[in-house]
Amino acid sequence: MSTSQENHSATLICCFGELLLRFSPQLNGEWIKTSQMPVFVGGAELNVANALANWHIPVRYSTILPENQLSTEIETFLETKGIDTTGIRHFGNRIGGYYLPQGADLKNAGVIYDRAFSSFSELGVGKVNWDEVLEGCSWFHFSAISPALNQDVADACQEALEAASRKGITISVDLNYRAKLWKYGKNPVEIMPALAQYCDVIMGNIWAANTLLGIPLDKTVEQAHSRERYLAHSIDTAQAIQAAYPKCKVVAHTFRFDAFEAGIQYYTTLYKGGQQYVSPEFKTVKVVDKVGSGDCFMGGLIYGLSQNHAPQDIIDFAAAAAFGKLQEYGDATQQTIEDINETLQGILN
Repeated sequence: MSTSQENHSATLICCFGELLLRFSPQLNGEWIKTSQMPVFVGGAELNVANALANWHIPVRYSTILPENQLSTEIETFLETKGIDTTGIRHFGNRIGGYYLPQGADLKNAGVIYDRAFSSFSELGVGKVNWDEVLEGCSWFHFSAISPALNQDVADACQEALEAASRKGITISVDLNYRAKLWKYGKNPVEIMPALAQYCDVIMGNIWAANTLLGIPLDKTVEQAHSRERYLAHSIDTAQAIQAAYPKCKVVAHTFRFDAFEAGIQYYTTLYKGGQQYVSPEFKTVKVVDKVGSGDCFMGGLIYGLSQNHAPQDIIDFAAAAAFGKLQEYGDATQQTIEDINETLQGILN
């Protein structure tokens, strides 16, 4: 089991990606009637950083923000959570955002992006000194959301990965796929393979691996909708990823099905050292907020891998953390290590 009494002195994780303000209106015009709308400070990579900080892992966050009072207040807020903000750079004019009506999911049509012309979207090669951002770091994490914005940001991601690789830093990627992004004339499979070649850890699912990396997908697995078939396909996908990207040592997949009769069904896999490790299966009929669950899983992976936990413990903890996030409102998890282990014990016992 994971504990909070570990020595984390040799670890500094850098999470890089766009900070987004999430506006969460109540539907049926309630937000207009009440003149209120909850706002959360989020973004996939920041959610990972929040989780790691919450679990006492030293973490630095890197993004691009404008130089204004909102940015100052956000950075102060992040610092109170134990996140190192020295990786943040300032240029451009606005913070990106998105509207997600309460009860909606990022993966469906409910999300409305308002991130055009954001400071982060103005990132490009030569605009950030990555050696400075990565100073003292042992791990660099990014996601497929950043290179989905435009070619300049994709090129900057490659520049960052080259710098991290030169320094011998462990690199991880979350194969987040957002259909409403990737609008600049390139398909994900034209961009992501060049970035994935730098990665030691690749997280996603069998569908994202197909869409973003071109890894073969047997669509008959969906017709069977069998846990055994999905797990077998997970091995095939992980092996194909490692064959295509020799630097990759760890592949993790999530399986979340929202349409089964009793609510959400969730389980995950970790492929490492030629063996697949499978988490317990989690089920719930109640979901408070789906946003950030996958980021919480990614945080759990980085937590366990960076602390050299046993593979089965890593995947169990990460899955339990992601499942627990479904019961929290907002982007970032507030779960402690003890909370997550309690969730896990409730499943295992």
